Amino acid sequence: MRPKQWTKNAAVFAALIFDRQLLRLNSDLRTLAGFIIFCFISSSVYLINDLIDIESDKKHPTKRFRPIASGQLSFSTAIVFALLFSSSSLIAGFWLSPVFGMLETIYFVINLAYSKWLKHMVILDVIIIAFGYVLRVASGVSLINVERFSPWLYVVTTLLALYLGFGKRRSEISLLNSDAIHHRRVLDKYTIPFLDQIIAIVSSTTIIAYSLYTFSAPNLPADHSMMLTIPFVLYGIFRYLYLIQVKHAGGAPEELLLTDRPLQITIFFFGILILIIFYSNSFIQISG
Repeated sequence: MRPKQWTKNAAVFAALIFDRQLLRLNSDLRTLAGFIIFCFISSSVYLINDLIDIESDKKHPTKRFRPIASGQLSFSTAIVFALLFSSSSLIAGFWLSPVFGMLETIYFVINLAYSKWLKHMVILDVIIIAFGYVLRVASGVSLINVERFSPWLYVVTTLLALYLGFGKRRSEISLLNSDAIHHRRVLDKYTIPFLDQIIAIVSSTTIIAYSLYTFSAPNLPADHSMMLTIPFVLYGIFRYLYLIQVKHAGGAPEELLLTDRPLQITIFFFGILILIIFYSNSFIQISG
């Protein structure tokens, strides 16, 4: 089920936080339900992906320890739970919101196509991953009555996901070297210099897009205090770049998020600053 990768589904909370509805219980509960549903639908995708890739995973230096590849989880059991998770989460998604259910279905279908075909198509493989993040954000939007959510966040989400995705491809090539093609066919179509150019373009564009969001989005404070968050975004992007190019990490961005202390501290203070900028007046009114 890869619970470490559930951190990706936190994108569902973007609308709740950035539309300043964090203090509304109904919006909180609906978004939390959406997050849980996405965790189960994504886990079904991971199970299906591991079933498809079982032979290549057995030859991978780290993926061979996954439950299905290592034989700890039987093939038939994995199929049963993949069907159970996918069907139950799709039913729950449509019950929660028809639009949410539709977006969840699109996510599921596209990821099935990714597991079978699209992950072998150069560049498109990472674009599909980025689209998955956008679908998560859009799903969160569908669960609440959006008042001030900025479209800029879709742009930033797309660019940041591309940055992480191409960084992961670079790390895989660096880790596997000449054996990379035997583990992921698409890696034969990438080179480290090519990926470094893409990463440079996407990272700089991400910084520009986020910076534009902080002073041009209509729902932000008039004093432009949101620009105070830019240094944290800069450091987070540069830190990840350091990890994949100097430390040769980044094969699993979600694991870096759970293990790299500087990244964790950066995200923590970024989140605190967001809460102060967006919700300080509300907190003062509540305490008063």
